[in-house]
Amino acid sequence: MLELKLESGRRWLSEGDIRIPIAEFGVCRGRHQGSVFLLASGPSAGEFPLSRYADWPVIAMNGSIVRCADQQISPFFYICDDPGFVRDRPDLACLGARSAVNLAMSLDCFQALHRYDASVLSQRTEVMLLERVNRMHGVAVRSDRSYAWSVRKDPDLICGFSLWRRKANRIGFSRDMSKGYFGARTIPYAATQLACHLGFNQVFIVGMDLHKSIGRFYETGAAALPSSLDEDFDDYILPSFRVVAEQVMPRYSLKLFNLSRDSRLPASVVPKVDPTELDGLLEGEMAAKDGKRIRVRS
Repeated sequence: MLELKLESGRRWLSEGDIRIPIAEFGVCRGRHQGSVFLLASGPSAGEFPLSRYADWPVIAMNGSIVRCADQQISPFFYICDDPGFVRDRPDLACLGARSAVNLAMSLDCFQALHRYDASVLSQRTEVMLLERVNRMHGVAVRSDRSYAWSVRKDPDLICGFSLWRRKANRIGFSRDMSKGYFGARTIPYAATQLACHLGFNQVFIVGMDLHKSIGRFYETGAAALPSSLDEDFDDYILPSFRVVAEQVMPRYSLKLFNLSRDSRLPASVVPKVDPTELDGLLEGEMAAKDGKRIRVRS
């Protein structure tokens, strides 16, 4: 089985003769700026004209890689922290692993992917390891309460603390992925933390509809994978994005927008924008990119 090993001060994914180096998140922190698109899997992602914004970096996740392939876009990052998705849709996980510039997965996802096709990871020069806060190889290092108390003065980890309610200690936001990330039971939240870590200050989420009944844009009928959105929305998803709205965005240079007009997430938490508003928010970057292309042609 693919295992995580430490050799000569560096971490590797290793099995037999296969050795895949892990690039640490600290190397890429704050290296980027401007806008980024986070591509989720709600039905609205299938309608979004992604190719129109091909000049901007895209962070794809889980099955949303289908949209990137359809639009002939190589995502800047492909991320996955659900081994069940890899086991149930290994074709899509392989597509993401092969086509993305950067690949970040949890250890159990890497292991599931490697079991399906050992050639996929061996073709990459390095990968990045997604790890939850207060976890090592998926096992809690401290109790939730102890961990929340220990990081209460860390500016990179914004989270609650409660002696009575366990859930409150599991909700937060990480500005430094090398210290882990908060799950929130939905992968777009991990992508939001990654975008902030990388230095992007204007983040647009595509396909974050958050309605279990309408499923995902790339699957229908009996082929649709189960979802726990309804069970997790009030307890984890909504409170987590409220942390962003109330504690992260006012204190740090981060603007977060939802491009799904029918998203279950209220506009009071994450503002919703339509295509016209989107172009307005990108206007300055569009002009700069157009000017660069003109200079290159001349």
